[in-house]
Amino acid sequence: MIPEDLKYTKEHEWVKIDKDKKEAIFGITDYAQEQLGDITFVELPRKDEDIKQNSTIATVESVKAASDIYAPISGVVLEINEDLIDAPELINQSVYEKGWICKVKISDDTDFSQLLGFAEYKCFLEESK
Repeated sequence: MIPEDLKYTKEHEWVKIDKDKKEAIFGITDYAQEQLGDITFVELPRKDEDIKQNSTIATVESVKAASDIYAPISGVVLEINEDLIDAPELINQSVYEKGWICKVKISDDTDFSQLLGFAEYKCFLEESK
């Protein structure tokens, strides 16, 4: 499942960009949660944290492994998904809706050029298999 209206990274994060508000919401992709298996813990970024593109912002632990989550774009964390603290399995159940990691205020529009569109991400996944 790859929504066509999102942007993606090669590290399997998704990004929903609202250019009018200069905000973005992101999380991990369906492919990533499938590879991890049942997610048991999420370490979230801090609100108001200044994050840089490609830096580690969160950690997801599952029955299989722990995995770092990287910032797909630079910005300041406006909101974190506090529901994941008590229910990390929301990532497995609803990766693109209820399983988001955080919302950020975008600080650098040039970061968008490094993101993959739907078709590019789909090809990337097919080539990775």
